[in-house]
Amino acid sequence: MATVGFLEDENLEAIITRIEHKSRKIESLLKQSKPVEALKTALEGSLLKTKDERCKSANWIVVHRAIMAIKDVDAMFSSLDPEYYDILMKYLYRGLATGDRPTCDQCLKIHEKLTEKAGLGCILRSLADTINTV
Repeated sequence: MATVGFLEDENLEAIITRIEHKSRKIESLLKQSKPVEALKTALEGSLLKTKDERCKSANWIVVHRAIMAIKDVDAMFSSLDPEYYDILMKYLYRGLATGDRPTCDQCLKIHEKLTEKAGLGCILRSLADTINTV
């Protein structure tokens, strides 16, 4: 029996299919030199209503690709809507947890600017939200 609010196992393939579609769209945006649009696309709907680690890992790969494509963090925040801040913070912590040096460097750079822009509340909300894990 699934936890209330989470999808049943038979929907996992549908989630993976959506993630694959999102991945193709992000790659297209990156080829068009639109990294901020790629990041927005990656973050949209990324709070999956499943606890399945395969889905979360597949979604992380998509978000990671978009995060790593960001070159100008200041320009990113001039285009990124505040609605994305909390979910982005969650993914930055996931990136830091990888221990991969280039990923950690990029996540720390974005984390610094995100904290300046969104404040400490963004950090607290992302850490306190144990339901919507990434």
